[in-house]
Amino acid sequence: MHIGSPDNRILAMLSWLENDLGFKIKDFTPACSDASFRRYFRVVHQQGRHVVMDAPPERENTDSFIHIAKLLIDAGLRAPVIHHIEARQGFLVLEDFGETTFFAALNVQNMAPLYHQALENLYQMQSAIPSVASKLLAAYDRAFLARELDIFYQWFLQEKLNLEIPEDLREQLNTLLIDSALEQPQTFVHRDYHCRNLMLLDNQALGILDFQDAVYGPITYDLASLLKDCYITLPQPLLDELLHRHYQKLADGGFPEVDYPAFKQWFELMAMQRHLKAIGIFSRLDIRDQKPAYLKDIPRTLEYVRQISERFKPLQPFSQYLHHTVLPRYQEIQ
Repeated sequence: MHIGSPDNRILAMLSWLENDLGFKIKDFTPACSDASFRRYFRVVHQQGRHVVMDAPPERENTDSFIHIAKLLIDAGLRAPVIHHIEARQGFLVLEDFGETTFFAALNVQNMAPLYHQALENLYQMQSAIPSVASKLLAAYDRAFLARELDIFYQWFLQEKLNLEIPEDLREQLNTLLIDSALEQPQTFVHRDYHCRNLMLLDNQALGILDFQDAVYGPITYDLASLLKDCYITLPQPLLDELLHRHYQKLADGGFPEVDYPAFKQWFELMAMQRHLKAIGIFSRLDIRDQKPAYLKDIPRTLEYVRQISERFKPLQPFSQYLHHTVLPRYQEIQ
């Protein structure tokens, strides 16, 4: 085993695997890192190879993971099959999707087909799940969206930059972004649908991970997560082609009933909301959780915010604040 000094939860997990499930463990290693309190371990044993999730019950909700995995699988998508559950301690034994992420697999030759495949999966989520999602998932409502924007104001502006955004500017920005989100058709929203949460499987299908925080919300949210990814910048011609292609597929399916320019504006403003939240989360991970690795993803994400705020006239006051106050202060601390 390669786990360093095992903590109490690892010892409890190993006891469950060996004594309750009868696994004769040959190897047990960390599988991947996570921005949450969840941890994942790869276990090799006499029955095969699985991934074990460690989700402390006081911090994480395994019920949500279990229910949403079923929604995705029932819709014909590849979420990991859950083989064993220890709900009281927060342990799950999952199907092992391997180690090849969408991000790691990308190259110049396969980028377009892989993104087309990811959009096919997204369309399937958006078209096959919504009627159930509206009843089972939390609504991505005004209060929810405002709380996410607060993460940017608190953890990036206040905690990292020691800045306080003017209240009138904050209200104007919140109103614009939240109104745009709520006027969109609402559907299943994975909420973290990007290159690090998709796995390239042996049969070239895409496995979907990290879906436990899914909600019922704006139709462009996951599209923005994928095409304006915090971890990779798509070539603009490819992004434009993918965005229009997905719009056309949605329109052919009967929604949304708006023209492409209106849909593209929804997409851009939704990306703005998501990126502000992401910048706040990356800052919080550093300051509160001692996970500084995500700081390297702030520049790309902040550049998205700069570009979008420059293009939309209603965002000009925020664009000015960004250029004259936020970006200079951010450069000072680099």
